[in-house]
Amino acid sequence: MDYPWYEVTEDKLPLQGDFLARCPILVPPNDFSVETKEQQEQPSPEIQVKVETFDVVIMSQSCDLAQRKLRTVLVCPHWSVENFAQSQSGFSNKQLEQLRCGNLLGYHMLDKCSLPQYERPIQIVDFRSTHSLPLDHIFALANRDLMRLRLLPPYREHLAQAFARFLMRVGLPTDIPRFIQ
Repeated sequence: MDYPWYEVTEDKLPLQGDFLARCPILVPPNDFSVETKEQQEQPSPEIQVKVETFDVVIMSQSCDLAQRKLRTVLVCPHWSVENFAQSQSGFSNKQLEQLRCGNLLGYHMLDKCSLPQYERPIQIVDFRSTHSLPLDHIFALANRDLMRLRLLPPYREHLAQAFARFLMRVGLPTDIPRFIQ
């Protein structure tokens, strides 16, 4: 049985697993800091932010989007496997294989898309660069990209599960010793 990874949708409702191209993200300066109590009592200073654009995939739950139960929507950028490997100095084929198997937390690999006019190589979703955008902004982007790519089940749920594993990991202060040295 064949399970396609993607479909092209005209749905005005954005769902988990929808791809949004050229999504503008506000990036505050590195020296942006929390105000002290004294500074809070004064008028808020203006700051310079950069606007960067990323190709993103929606990570928030579809039911929350459909019922508009969110104020902000989680999105993660994704990159072609070639661009990702080049951006990571010393990234090897062995690490790509670990990523493909789901053993490299913080990232998730998606298969290539062969749908006409939506072709793309294997993609890497970057959970370490999660962004939160206003719900209305996501709806506007989804309606701008009326024909957009959507990740299908079970691959959408597999992506969500990998994201959950990344978010829920716990570092123990003391681990059980290894059985094999």
